Amino acid sequence: MAIVAVFGALSLVGCASAPPALATPRSQPNLLVFLVDDLGWQDLSLPLHHVSTALNERYRTPNVERLAAGGMTFTQAYASAPVCTPTRTSLMTGRSPARNHITYWTLNADSDTSAPFPGLLPPAWDVNGLQPDDVTLPALLSRKGYRTIHVGKAHFGAQGTPGSDPANLGFDVNVAGHGAGAPASYLASESFSRGNVWDVPGLERWHGSDAYLTEALSAEASAAVRDAVAAGQPFFLNMAPYAVHTPIMANPRHVGDDPGLPPVEAAYASMIAGVDRALGELLDLLDALDIADETVVIFTSDNGGLSAHGRAGEPHTHNAPLRSGKGSYYEGGVRVPAVVRWPGVTEAGARSAVPIITHDLFLTLLAMADVGLKPELRGPLDGVDITPLLKGAGPGAGDLSDRTMLWHQPHYWGIPGPGIEPFSALRQGRWKLIYRHRDRGFELYDLQVDLGEAHDLAPSQPELLHRLADDLTRRLRRVDAQMSLDAESGEPVPWPADALAPGDRG
Repeated sequence: MAIVAVFGALSLVGCASAPPALATPRSQPNLLVFLVDDLGWQDLSLPLHHVSTALNERYRTPNVERLAAGGMTFTQAYASAPVCTPTRTSLMTGRSPARNHITYWTLNADSDTSAPFPGLLPPAWDVNGLQPDDVTLPALLSRKGYRTIHVGKAHFGAQGTPGSDPANLGFDVNVAGHGAGAPASYLASESFSRGNVWDVPGLERWHGSDAYLTEALSAEASAAVRDAVAAGQPFFLNMAPYAVHTPIMANPRHVGDDPGLPPVEAAYASMIAGVDRALGELLDLLDALDIADETVVIFTSDNGGLSAHGRAGEPHTHNAPLRSGKGSYYEGGVRVPAVVRWPGVTEAGARSAVPIITHDLFLTLLAMADVGLKPELRGPLDGVDITPLLKGAGPGAGDLSDRTMLWHQPHYWGIPGPGIEPFSALRQGRWKLIYRHRDRGFELYDLQVDLGEAHDLAPSQPELLHRLADDLTRRLRRVDAQMSLDAESGEPVPWPADALAPGDRG
């Protein structure tokens, strides 16, 4: 494995100005990551666009708004990948999916979940996902004295491998996490089960009740936090509700609050409201235990919102003004909500337009916990520590506004839609370059003026196209990225720079 670029030091270009840190942060704060599944950039009542939209008006997330009022909201946050396992394993390792070679979602041991795509084959990627010999965030925190708790969806390693159990990856406590990435059912009355690989394990005491899965997980997370506090340990809680992943099943506690919506959209809105309630319950618990001021809370999603299927209305529009959704290389597939509350450090109500990405959280959380990486464990990492950004460091701390971020997914998600195909992509400042593996073609967008990626500049900007294609190639090579294979020759498709050699291609 090699490296995505080592990003420069940090700055606050594009970030709301903030005063110096309000207090010296606790050296070992509690850490709570609330990682929602498939939550789109527009799936909140908290606006992340420069204006509130009709979608923001549709959803009710007062507790996300509450969190944002006390912390920093990132309007240009990204998932490490447009599907779940690559993002989740990047959070755990600080390495991009391209470097990890975990470039797609996993399920069963030694089995490739890639859908067939005309003319291309997937490379020999790591189909088993994260395993016990990987250096992980919870393992490092555990060595520092943290009680490490996982609740909900794991989807780190394939079923039938040790990595399917978060307890083998550094977590002291695992509740309901295993190798599958969706629940068979959200209803305890159905035992969260359909009698297959998707059955949610470890929640037997809830079976037969009227609980919804999100509610059961919230209660289990609260109990685990209480245990850690009673034991006098700082905790790291990876709270990962299976919602709002399919199956879209109404949360009875919240359905009916959205008159006029098609039934599936009303059910989806109720799932979002249930997730927000779970967040609120945890925030209330921190207050009740008098530990809110010493607990960092990070709220985000593992990829863009579902839009290609299973929703009412026109497909590929549920993340508008972003284009497309989950599985896609367009912004709707990778741009996600992100809010960070670090009491005494982040300015209350701050908003930042600085781009960040999921695997930044690895080094960020370690820095918050004052955990240093030993040289033999450090290895090449792809994220950056964004704590200076959260602390309100002024100009001179470096510059992240023009940072380069890489996405790489040499797989087909299996559901047709805009940008849903094998690809490599790069964002550098305002520019986003996409390399399509199927036809070795390019797309180039100026995100500063074209958030919806409607105006392809590749044909009209040959010099910029060449420069970015060269940079994308260097970064892919540096991480030892595995390109899609040509189905006829069995050879990897050309690197982006080589694809341009015969002439510019748009």
